[in-house]
Amino acid sequence: MAHRVHDHQRALPVPQATVLSLPPPSPAKDFRRTWTVLDSLLCGAFAGAVAKTVIAPLDRTKIIFQVSSNRFSAKEAFRLIYCTYMKDGLLSLWRGNSATMVRVIPYAAIQFCSHEQYKGLLGSYYGFQGKALPPFPRFLAGSLAGTTAAMLTYPLDMVRARMAVTAREMYSNIMHVFVRISQEEGVRTLYRGFTPTVLGVIPYAGITFFTYETLKKLHTEKTKRSQPYTHERLVFGACAGLIGQSASYPLDVVRRRMQTAGVYGSGYSTILGTMREIVTQEGVVRGLYKGLSMNWVKGPIAVGVSFTTFDLTHNLLHKLHQMGYFTH
Repeated sequence: MAHRVHDHQRALPVPQATVLSLPPPSPAKDFRRTWTVLDSLLCGAFAGAVAKTVIAPLDRTKIIFQVSSNRFSAKEAFRLIYCTYMKDGLLSLWRGNSATMVRVIPYAAIQFCSHEQYKGLLGSYYGFQGKALPPFPRFLAGSLAGTTAAMLTYPLDMVRARMAVTAREMYSNIMHVFVRISQEEGVRTLYRGFTPTVLGVIPYAGITFFTYETLKKLHTEKTKRSQPYTHERLVFGACAGLIGQSASYPLDVVRRRMQTAGVYGSGYSTILGTMREIVTQEGVVRGLYKGLSMNWVKGPIAVGVSFTTFDLTHNLLHKLHQMGYFTH
């Protein structure tokens, strides 16, 4: 009897056969995943470049008011734009835009691409793969995307702020800004204002992406259309930009003051110290929220154009893939 049991046990199938029968990794799947990442990077870069170029004159004007103690008003802002145009010509309104492009192209590419990746990861974790995320993961995906982009591109933002508020004679080009700041103020200066930037990006990017994705989701549920029209995307993006920038604006003022402290000889070295000095000298509304009304004009335009451009180009590339224009 024992001999029969022994023979039966020897006749059991070897478990290793199951392991050997697993399908090998699919090169086609890896190729599609690579194209997805590249598509997001390309579309994000293009979206950021278009949006920032459209609002560059307003952006430059806002920065000049943010870093000075002059009182802001719409009348004074447009007077500054007009005087700049009359004195230095039309292209002077886009001074610093080359530095903006150097920064915003990698920033927007990383932000949009990482947002797609974070949405996928959080969707898998919460069991919503391929579906709209719940509210908190939706906010978290945006915050993580903004933080990732800010961490990787911050020195470029510092350089862009310096070029926007200084005369052409002080810094001749982007590399000159890097070299001169490093030599005269130290390499660490390139990261001055980094902490308020990250603290501001967390609510800004989180709220912005959350609002845009939420409005698209509500639109789909109400109209039963899978894709909004272009003008609807612009409105959704404008609402997202308005809410997001209003929530994080004081930290934006603080980081600009810290970034340009070397130009004006100010002692802005810490977040609380900078806030205290701004509030003491200029007040809460006129100091920490200086230029916010300008942001209510340029912010919704920039975010609306950015999100809409990303969605449209991303959808276009997706259709081209389906039609076989990009093959292995």
